[in-house]
Amino acid sequence: MTDNILQAFFIGRATAEVLSERLEASVTQALAEIGKFDAEQRENFRIFTEEVLARAEQEARQAEAAEGGTGFQGETNHGPEDEQQIIDELRADIARTRAEIKAHRI
Repeated sequence: MTDNILQAFFIGRATAEVLSERLEASVTQALAEIGKFDAEQRENFRIFTEEVLARAEQEARQAEAAEGGTGFQGETNHGPEDEQQIIDELRADIARTRAEIKAHRI
């Protein structure tokens, strides 16, 4: 009877070790996939941002050309306060965009 109990102990111990190793491998793989997904989303967001900025710049050039080249000349000489206000507004827009993206992820 002692042999059966001892054998059951070692079988239980081996089962626990195998389950622990498989669980660890599964968790590691899941975390790697999450990291990969996060990196892909960050890259997609960076590409999206570059595309938006490129289009905005193109439209600004087109608008300037349509107005005879006088559209933005008065706006290029911003003071430090105006530049900081523009930066703050852009940061607020980025924060709103990120919040909307997060809302769509869920």
